[in-house]
Amino acid sequence: MKEALVSRALEEGFSLCRVCRPGDIPHAADRLHAFLEAGYHGQMGWMAERTAWRGDPAALWPEARSVIMLAENYTPDCDPMEVVGQPESAAISVYARNRDYHDVVKKRLKRVARWLLEAAKEGEVKVFVDTAPVMEKPLGQAAGLGWQGKHTNLVSRDLGSWFFLGAIFTTLELEPDAAEVDHCGSCRRCLTACPTDAFPAPYRLDARRCISYLTIEHAGPVDEALRPMLGNRIYGCDDCLAACPWNKFAAEAAEVKYHARPDLVAPDLEELAGLDDAGFRALFSGSPIKRIGRGRFVRNVLYAIGNSGAGRFRPVTRALCADADPVVADAAQWALERLPE
Repeated sequence: MKEALVSRALEEGFSLCRVCRPGDIPHAADRLHAFLEAGYHGQMGWMAERTAWRGDPAALWPEARSVIMLAENYTPDCDPMEVVGQPESAAISVYARNRDYHDVVKKRLKRVARWLLEAAKEGEVKVFVDTAPVMEKPLGQAAGLGWQGKHTNLVSRDLGSWFFLGAIFTTLELEPDAAEVDHCGSCRRCLTACPTDAFPAPYRLDARRCISYLTIEHAGPVDEALRPMLGNRIYGCDDCLAACPWNKFAAEAAEVKYHARPDLVAPDLEELAGLDDAGFRALFSGSPIKRIGRGRFVRNVLYAIGNSGAGRFRPVTRALCADADPVVADAAQWALERLPE
């Protein structure tokens, strides 16, 4: 059954499939508690909710006997850091340049789970992709998909850093795989690559300084001291992932829905700043970017404009100083003061 499951998962488009037990992450609860106690979660109050479930998969679903962890490769076909050197263009995280991965991965998970029940003729399943109190990265390491690197993300000897995670909990007893061990060694490239120094120590992330958190999860104005460090990154950040030397083993994503839309590789900041709510929704229909809303998105664009040093952005920036959203207006005023006449 285990061998057939792995074969089926690969047929469905997953890159790796491994299994662990719900109780295989005994240190997760303590690490989560320490993270929350330090306040590293910032405004992500949901991380402090249901900590008993989040820290112990067995508490989430006591009947579960196995956790099937699956990885799906989204490696880009170009250097994601190239656009960071183009200050008049927007840098969008690789994973968000096309379709929302939640939808793509969940459909695959459901197909694999349905096949499993039909093949076993018994059991129950639950599928998870980022939207439940499940700590996918520790489970991924316990199942042998990879290890949590110094940047806290999962790293695979086969896939590098560029892959999504999905989980299938089941009441079926499946043979577990060996956990992966740390292969970071003395390397610190991911830590030194961070533009905002968001790592207080290796394997520890202060989300309050992380550009992905600031551009996606953080509501309201961003601390003025951090705004220049954002550069032209308007949605997410790939710096620590791109710096990982294990990416030399990564192959380009096979799924075309993860291939970058040409209009989102290095879009002009002026065009993005001029989006109204309808235009924003139309441009990002089916994209993970849509969930942050026009206000937070344009706020990020204005920070990038303020960091561009390009006077040609003054007209659109000046117009946004009177925006109905006070956070957008604040970002516009800040940007305008930094642009040359």
